[in-house]
Amino acid sequence: MKSERGGITAKLIGLLCFVLILGVLYFARHPLLRFTGECWIVEDPLQKSDAILELSIDNFYADRATRAAELYREGLAPLVVASGVRLRPHAGVAELMEHDLIERGVPKEKILRFSQDAENTREEAETLAKLAAGKNWRSVIVVTSNYHTRRTRYIFRRIFPANILVSVASARDGDFDPQHWFEKRKSVKEFVKEVAGMVVAMWELRGKGDTHETSQLVVEPRSMKPQYMV
Repeated sequence: MKSERGGITAKLIGLLCFVLILGVLYFARHPLLRFTGECWIVEDPLQKSDAILELSIDNFYADRATRAAELYREGLAPLVVASGVRLRPHAGVAELMEHDLIERGVPKEKILRFSQDAENTREEAETLAKLAAGKNWRSVIVVTSNYHTRRTRYIFRRIFPANILVSVASARDGDFDPQHWFEKRKSVKEFVKEVAGMVVAMWELRGKGDTHETSQLVVEPRSMKPQYMV
């Protein structure tokens, strides 16, 4: 009888602990979710580079174009690449991105419209890596939406050659507030999509290491005088 009572007591204590843990998680859910959203966004220290790469597809507010234009006006690169998905044989998102950049103060002659047919971030990184290598660029700044930055950095630093330094700049997103993302259906959808996309990227790029440290060592001697090639 004593052993039975002891077993029941242990089960009750275990159940009580479980309920307490659930209670703590419930009352702390908002701080935890805010922390998760903020940790998902990354921003690299930026230095003068050969080009700014604005990724496709920008949102309704053109937030990526706004950040890319800010970096251009700050003198961080002499050229902005509008990487846009092609919608028709002679028209695509790149033209709209160019329009947004011009409206935000980037001269047309300083914009490189780059139409591509990538279906995901990895394919876009592969296409832009070929462009960067062909232009002999040694450093680039990749601009994308805040919620997309962590996956972008993971992919680009494994796709780009080791001799090209990749830095990621976060563009605020009108639909994704890292402190309140869990309150909007659209933001939750984007976050879940990004987490799933990161899992896929880690699987597809398994075995490929981060080239950032190697790139930094190679680029550093020339980082003070980037080679500008348009």
